[in-house]
Amino acid sequence: MNNLLIDFYELTMGQGYFNQKKENQTACFDLFFRKCPDKASFVLANGVQSCLEYLQNFHLNDEEIEYLKSLGKFSPEYIDYLRNVKFTGDVYAVPDGTVVFPNEPVMTIKAPLLEAQLVETALLLQFNRSSLITSKASRIVRAAKGRGVMEFGTRRAQGLEAANEGAVDAYVAGAIGTACTMTGKMYGVPVLGTMAHSFVQSFDSEYEAFKAYAQSFPDNATLLVDTYDTLRSGIPNAIKVAKEVLQPMGKTLAGIRIDSGDLAYLTKRARKMLDDAGLYDAKICVSNSLDENLITDLLNQGAPIDTFGVGENLITAKSQPVFGGVYKLVAIDNGKELEPKIKISDNVEKVTNPGFKDIIRLYDKDGKIITDLITMMDEPLPQSPLKLKAPDSTWKFKTVKDFTPVRIREKMMENGKIIYDMKTLEQKRNYVQEQLDTLWEENLRLTNPQTFIISLSPKLEATKERLLREHNRGEHLPKSNQEVIDLADLEK
Repeated sequence: MNNLLIDFYELTMGQGYFNQKKENQTACFDLFFRKCPDKASFVLANGVQSCLEYLQNFHLNDEEIEYLKSLGKFSPEYIDYLRNVKFTGDVYAVPDGTVVFPNEPVMTIKAPLLEAQLVETALLLQFNRSSLITSKASRIVRAAKGRGVMEFGTRRAQGLEAANEGAVDAYVAGAIGTACTMTGKMYGVPVLGTMAHSFVQSFDSEYEAFKAYAQSFPDNATLLVDTYDTLRSGIPNAIKVAKEVLQPMGKTLAGIRIDSGDLAYLTKRARKMLDDAGLYDAKICVSNSLDENLITDLLNQGAPIDTFGVGENLITAKSQPVFGGVYKLVAIDNGKELEPKIKISDNVEKVTNPGFKDIIRLYDKDGKIITDLITMMDEPLPQSPLKLKAPDSTWKFKTVKDFTPVRIREKMMENGKIIYDMKTLEQKRNYVQEQLDTLWEENLRLTNPQTFIISLSPKLEATKERLLREHNRGEHLPKSNQEVIDLADLEK
């Protein structure tokens, strides 16, 4: 990744930090999100390992430094600092594939202030895209109810990286493979594909096209049957090729693909025609702008579909193509301690949780998630029974008992070096399934799922309330402003 993938204001703020000799002041930034896409109850965090690799290799080369120098915006001393800057901080994060919820510090960067600021954009880009596509792909895979989902979105993706990395994210989420050959070469993801309508059209007849393909790939002949007429031409010709070409070779028809029309109606008719011809093992694959909702509808209508090819709606997360991960300062070293910092907004949902924090997950005796508790980093594991209060609904209380508390974040980088045991794609893929198994069916619903109420520890809640009171009373305003503000009016 290009190390100038930096929003320009991060560089200008850096000049300000540098001028005030704040560049090496230790700071903590949290990476988190405020809402789950598609009105889901959870997100599958992903992209963390990519972030770690980026941080470990972060360095501006001579060409990039010369470009910044040419802008005439920065001091020579600051340019010299940038020439030698590397990431030297620590990272605390959840592993890729972890189930996470809004407002949790999924990743915390603890590093010199200027270093932590410069890497903001690249971290958000990688985490946001990867978590978005992984979560979307998981919805589609779950909708398929055990049937194979193939990632078909390369040509619809928003750029080369989105196509390649998005295919990887889909595989981690449970897709059985991808149409993107580059992803297969680079990452070992299974590559899949059959034929396009152009192949059929290039022959004098549909039968000749099917025959040629079957002769080329007798062990895996899946034929696209909707170029002309699915029921009157496509499937009869596929059956004919199975009988006249494949069976004499001792082979059988692997399947058919339908890419247009009423998929529920056509697949039901196709299944009967194939079965009547004795082709019971021939699979039916469908494609054509599928998503989790259409897949659910098709299966509810009894469509006998074996695999789904899903393209644009997966690779672009079309229903909600932006994942709102943010990166906020939550603590800074004041010379004595990491002083908690808070961002206040007229929008309640944008008020941040201050301080250097951790996430403790509570599991019941069956290994299902009860809730998460966001705590300060130095807090011990909670003991049973535990009284929880919803942060934004303080009248809601819940007492939980007989739980197992687990810290779900790990220290993954120390002094700029990765200390985490990086996971393979297969390990991440398996971990996703393990994580999904910790959720209740009610949480996994695609529509109106039961959501979790995530609580703050009493210590964190008290810290947040203290900072809010201090700001409301003007204690952090300059004295000249305090003199003209009637604090009594503020408190009314």
